[in-house]
Amino acid sequence: MIDEKAVVSPDAHVHESAYVGPYAVVGPAVEIGAGTRIEGHAVIKGPTTIGENNHIFQFASIGDDPQDKKYHGEQTRLVVGNGNTIREYCTINRGTIQDQGITRVGDDNWLMAYTHIAHDCVVGDHTIFANNASIAGHVHVGRKDAQHDYCRIIAKALPSGRSWVMPS
Repeated sequence: MIDEKAVVSPDAHVHESAYVGPYAVVGPAVEIGAGTRIEGHAVIKGPTTIGENNHIFQFASIGDDPQDKKYHGEQTRLVVGNGNTIREYCTINRGTIQDQGITRVGDDNWLMAYTHIAHDCVVGDHTIFANNASIAGHVHVGRKDAQHDYCRIIAKALPSGRSWVMPS
């Protein structure tokens, strides 16, 4: 169901069982899978693919241009898997051509309010990002992990406040 007050591009593909709330904006080159719920005032830009059974809360900004000075409008992507919860004011940016041109978020992740996932990041499955958690560009976070450019956080790592992660 698409609310009559939502703005959905005719070039977007929204599964018939997905929900798009009032005042949400879904741009061209966006694909939204079955059972996904987009709350009012969320903005989703493309090229972005969002899988099935995700819940994106109000005021999230998903798939916008990378916040990288090297980015100059190149065609890049964001791919979000299935079963993710993306809370209020989260931002997830597309990739850059200085990497593989894609940002990825796996399955069954919980991104609490104000989380930021920057360009070219890869987030595995079953992660939890607490409120205000941010990862800079080119960061890879492994499966079931609890931030610095070009680093990898391996499975079962638990970085905490004032942690320093050495670049890979």
